[in-house]
Formats: sequence, C-alpha cells, structure tokens
Amino acid sequence: MTNNPKVEFIVALDIGTTKVLCLVADYDDNGELRIVGVGQESCAGLNKGVISEIDATVSSVRKAKDQARAMTNCKFTSVTTGIAGNHIQSYNGNAAISIMNDEVTQEDKEQVITSASDISIPADQEILHVLPQEFIIDDQEGVREPIGMSGVRLEARVHLVTCAANAAQNIKKCIRRCGLEVDDLL
Repeated sequence: MTNNPKVEFIVALDIGTTKVLCLVADYDDNGELRIVGVGQESCAGLNKGVISEIDATVSSVRKAKDQARAMTNCKFTSVTTGIAGNHIQSYNGNAAISIMNDEVTQEDKEQVITSASDISIPADQEILHVLPQEFIIDDQEGVREPIGMSGVRLEARVHLVTCAANAAQNIKKCIRRCGLEVDDLL
C-alpha cells in the first residue's frame, strides 16, 4: 500500500441484514482496480434490508469502517453505499421536445431526460436513478446516443428507480454518525 496522498480511494459500504462490509480500493500502476482494505462486522440493526435500529447499525458501520481504515492506513471521508428492501419501486416515463438547432445537443438530451423523469411518484418515495432506455428522433426509434444527430423532435423513454425517502435518510444518518458522507446511494 502506498502512502502517496494523491492516490484515489474508492470506498464501498454494504449495509446488509446480517453484516456490514466496507471495501477500500485503489488503482494499481496498470490502472486496474484492486481491493486494499476490508472491514466486516455482524449487524443486527436491519430487518429485511431496512434499518430497524439506528444505534446497532451505526456501531456495526463504525467497526467495519475502522477495520478497513486500519488495513489501508488511509483517511477516507465518504462512501458509496447501496439500498435495498421491498420499498424499492420502478416507473416508466417519456417525453418529447423540439430540437432547437436541427442537431441534438447535450442540453437537448438533458432537457428531454428531465422532462421524461417528471412523473408523479408517491410522496414518500424519492428517485434513486433515472435510466434512459431509448431516444427517438423524428419517429426513428432505437437511438442510443442522440447527441449530434439531426432532427426536429427528440423523444426519450426512461426508467426511474425509487426508494422510500425515510429508508434513504436512515442509511445516510447512520453513515454520517460514523463521520462519513455518502457519495452515492445505489
């Protein structure tokens, strides 16, 4: 393990029903991802993937984090973590916009995705992911990447993945109580 402060660490945290796993990775000289630290601790603070006892979960996350830090001798401050449970839902959305300059730009693509994502979801849910499924330019279906293509009308079909807002907040709260921030929730 190098003590080079410029080394970029990637930290993943899996908070599961029976255990918490913290993985720390970096890139070797060939650009390959390698695991350089692992922390694992049993966990009794979850029920069916959802936090049911914050203090027990915080304790398990802290112990797994500390084990991984001890192996790597690095000071990470944020993690990417997952979310699971039967509260995860998905929806489909679609929208169409006019292409302003006869050629699809990044702004056009972002606008149509945003419009297609603007669907009604239950108030207790929040959007985790917006996954573009297909773009359509002037009735030409199956377009995967519309940027640079010519046309007058751009449509998008997206798939949205949502989770219970309180479940996401509880995961973030546990992680923050351990002195970490959440880079991404997957």
